[in-house]
Amino acid sequence: MTNKTPIPSDEELTAFIDGELDPAEHARIAGALRDDPETAERLAFLKRADLLPLRESFASLLDEAPRGSLEDMLAAIPRQDAAEPKNFARRSFITAIAASVAAGIVIDRAWMRFAAPPAATQSAEWRDAVAQYMALYTAETLGAARPGHEAAVAQLAVINERLGLSLSPEAIALPGSEFRHAQILAYDDRPLAQILYLDPEGHPLALCIFASEAAEAAIANERRYALDIAFWSSGRHAAMLIGHLPAGDIRRLAEGVSSRIAA
Repeated sequence: MTNKTPIPSDEELTAFIDGELDPAEHARIAGALRDDPETAERLAFLKRADLLPLRESFASLLDEAPRGSLEDMLAAIPRQDAAEPKNFARRSFITAIAASVAAGIVIDRAWMRFAAPPAATQSAEWRDAVAQYMALYTAETLGAARPGHEAAVAQLAVINERLGLSLSPEAIALPGSEFRHAQILAYDDRPLAQILYLDPEGHPLALCIFASEAAEAAIANERRYALDIAFWSSGRHAAMLIGHLPAGDIRRLAEGVSSRIAA
């Protein structure tokens, strides 16, 4: 990317997908897609992302999103006069999630569920589901609140109970990164812990632990949806560290935390 072509936001990319940009903005996004492979990959993800399971999980929260902020955000994006599509608009949903989380309404209020095929629990598909979900996160998603030690202990206690772990704030600490939130999600009807941080560059970073009988495996690396991942398995749990940091940094952090979170 050059300085002449700013990186488009998710709202701009989804407006591009939905044909809601004026000619000048459309040309700018097209230039970004041509010049930056990660922007093109992000657009491809947003095109194929099925947001209906997430819509159901957030349905009770959409009415609570701060309307003023939401309307201001949407007003900044050019819209066509055509009638709203019948299917749920990607841009409106992503914006509502961001607004809700920034207001402190989400995330641990809902038992979030990823759609999963029945045989996925022993495969890489849970990592792909998490990576798709994490690709929607921005620094604003995690908000400005920094939970204290007692709040972190309380959040981790829920994870410990559900996954049979004994996590503490010290055990899950990542050097240079700020702990922001810990919550329970679900994948294929099994508990999945998501521990969220802001990395040293201010980007979302997540440590995820999944109840799985996958064979014990050493740390390995992969990349999904423009995010780097280090993943491993203890025999009782599968785990992954995912974020925007370089692959080597992700691996080093994973090597440090993996022994501390073992049950």
